Amino acid sequence: MRDNESSMTTTAPERPAELPDAFQHMTMANALRAAMYRAPGKVALRHGAATRTYGELVTRMDRATNAAIADLGLKPGDHAALIAKNGLDYIEIVCGVAEAGAAVATVNPRLSVAEIVAICDDAQAKVAFADRDLAPRLREARFATVRRIIELGPDYEAWLATGDSPVVRPAPDELRTWVIYYTSGTTGRPKGVLCSHRSRLLSFYAKAVEYGCFGPDDRFLAITPMCFGGGLGFPMNALVFGGFTEIMDRFDAAVVLRKLADDAFTGVFMVPTHFHEMFALDPATLDRCRSAPIGTIISNAAPLSQAMKERIVAYFGPGKLHELYASTEAGLGCNIRPADQLRKVQCVGLPFPGVFIRISRDDGTDCAPDEIGELFCRSPYLFSGYWNRPDETAAAWKDGWVTVGDLARRDTEGYVYIVGRKKDMVITGGVNVYPREVEEVLHKHPAIAEAAVVGVPDAKWGERLKAFIVPKPGARVGADDVAAFCAGKLASYKIPKDVAVIAALPRNANGKVIKAELARLG
Repeated sequence: MRDNESSMTTTAPERPAELPDAFQHMTMANALRAAMYRAPGKVALRHGAATRTYGELVTRMDRATNAAIADLGLKPGDHAALIAKNGLDYIEIVCGVAEAGAAVATVNPRLSVAEIVAICDDAQAKVAFADRDLAPRLREARFATVRRIIELGPDYEAWLATGDSPVVRPAPDELRTWVIYYTSGTTGRPKGVLCSHRSRLLSFYAKAVEYGCFGPDDRFLAITPMCFGGGLGFPMNALVFGGFTEIMDRFDAAVVLRKLADDAFTGVFMVPTHFHEMFALDPATLDRCRSAPIGTIISNAAPLSQAMKERIVAYFGPGKLHELYASTEAGLGCNIRPADQLRKVQCVGLPFPGVFIRISRDDGTDCAPDEIGELFCRSPYLFSGYWNRPDETAAAWKDGWVTVGDLARRDTEGYVYIVGRKKDMVITGGVNVYPREVEEVLHKHPAIAEAAVVGVPDAKWGERLKAFIVPKPGARVGADDVAAFCAGKLASYKIPKDVAVIAALPRNANGKVIKAELARLG
């Protein structure tokens, strides 16, 4: 245990019975309003050719709050759903409806109608805001709780106009749920993750300190779906501090690369899949945009291989790449800064400001340096629990610490290394093998574009390692090639005996490899 950390068994201090008169609750709507007062005429958002100033954003957000109360009858504790691609209306809906006291479930619009209905019913949403191409199909579906579907476009604008008159609003409460993010469901039925105004706003301050690209003079490019935590959190981060955000509703590698080269953006958030698509572009495009003047590149959602980190640094230049370790439940965990990217191999860095990290054995005692254990986080950025899942909420918490089942180690300097998920660990012949370690070696193979390793049943060893490999265009690779390449780099029992070549790794909408699907392939 490090000097400034307390044991996981330490009880949290009691909250004061009464708050001082000077106490002001933090809400997303008020944070945007404060930014607006600094520069109401400044452009806050751009999507395609359309823009929205801070004054316009806050005016429309306030109308959404009024209409949610007066027209929809929403009140504190109610839930709504937003099923839409990225767009200018997204921010005003999640902040405006939440200011009425109703949490907003942000649902992936790429899901099937049946999946959307299941999530809305699970969230007990009373109203759903939906894209124009999706709303007609949803109106034909049978929801258990949704009583109205508001279609973005003319229908939404007409609804927004009902909010022109002021209404009596509920008292602000920063502990009230702002949004409900639904987990991707790679290991079971999606769960609603409850995130309060307070936890996410405080995380914005920590990211502003760490990344240096969220000030009023900064320009952020938002390209990931806003239905996910990072996809919504990063553009909100820029807006809360008065910056400019351009929103894209789909990722186009060539377009994004040109924007980074030509449009003076100071920050961008991308997931590993984006980098793979970017580096698959033709050499002429890559050469034209090399060393783009982007100030901060943030990666998250899935681990970056060390080989990919090295390629990003070589292409964009040093001093830019950050890799964030986080989860929807824990909020922020660690960040590895540019100076450490090549010095600390396969590392996710140091804890964010305000974050305590523990790595523990199964018996709850602290691991020694470089010993692998389960990672726990404690900070002001944690989620408030899973919606209507008390048993799963209890499993995620331990005396104020949160875990999502990641296995990690910490070196003598305090740097954290994620070695895999507890559920992904393979036990072969009684020995623990962490697939990420094997994958890191495979990613260095000159013929391999991507690789994932899983455990499959074996009569003799219990489990054996199987590698699923996506070769680079025109390349050929097989089990013998893999064994020869890994020899001397991995212990013999860690070298996959089975190799399957596939066209693409199965991924969820957030870019994470669905290993359960690979394991089913056997």
